[in-house]
Amino acid sequence: MGHGSMTLSIAVMQPYFFPYAGYFRLFRAADIFVVYDCVQFPRRGYVHRNRFRTLDGGLDWLTLPLEKAPRDTLIKDLSFASQARNEFLSRARKFPDLFNFLSGSPDDAALIPLQASLLNFDRPVVDYLLDTLTATGAFTGCVARFERSSNLSLGPGLRGQERIIEIVRQLGGTRYVNSPGGRDLYDEASFRRAGISLEFLPDFEGSTDSALQLLISSGSRALQDAVYRL
Repeated sequence: MGHGSMTLSIAVMQPYFFPYAGYFRLFRAADIFVVYDCVQFPRRGYVHRNRFRTLDGGLDWLTLPLEKAPRDTLIKDLSFASQARNEFLSRARKFPDLFNFLSGSPDDAALIPLQASLLNFDRPVVDYLLDTLTATGAFTGCVARFERSSNLSLGPGLRGQERIIEIVRQLGGTRYVNSPGGRDLYDEASFRRAGISLEFLPDFEGSTDSALQLLISSGSRALQDAVYRL
C-alpha cells in the first residue's frame, strides 16, 4: 500500500453489494477508498443487488430487501425493510451455494464473520455495504483507509468530475485512480490543473462473478488470484 511518501492515492466508488473481483483492485491501488454515498441511489445498478448462480448453473439477480424510498433518495439514506433478514433468506433459496453458506456452518472458519455480517440487517444500508466490502477485501489482502463522501463538505453545485476532484483535494490526495470503465468520464487536463494525476487500472480479464459467489464456490485463494491478476 502506498505509492511513495509524496503521493496519496484516492479511489472513489459507490458501495456495491459484493461486486466482482475487479472492484477490489481499487482497494489495492488506493491509500484512501472513498465510499461515494452522497449521490442518488441508482436503482438499476449494483448497490443493492448482484447475480448469483442458480441450480442450473445460470445467473439470476438477488436483491437486498430495501425500504421503499423516493426516486431521488441518496445512497446514504437507504434503509432496510422490516423483516429484511427473513426476506433475504427467502430470496436466497434459489441460489444453492449462497443459501448453503447462509444457513450452515462454513467449512472455512475465516468465513464465519462474513456470514454474520451478511445477515445483519439491523443497521443503515451503507453501513452494511461498507462492512461486507471490507470483510471481503480482507480475504484478498487489499486493505485501505475508508472515508465516506457524505462526511466531506461538498457543495451542492459540484457535479461529475469536479465533485471527484474536490473529494481528492479535501483528502489531500495527489493521485486519483479509477477503474478502466471511467476513461470516458474524466479529463486528464482538468485533474492536472488541480495538481492531481489521473490514472486508470488496466482492463480486468478475470471472472465477473460476484466476489461472494467466487468465495463460497471456489475459496478465498480464487478471489485473491482474481484481484491480483492484471
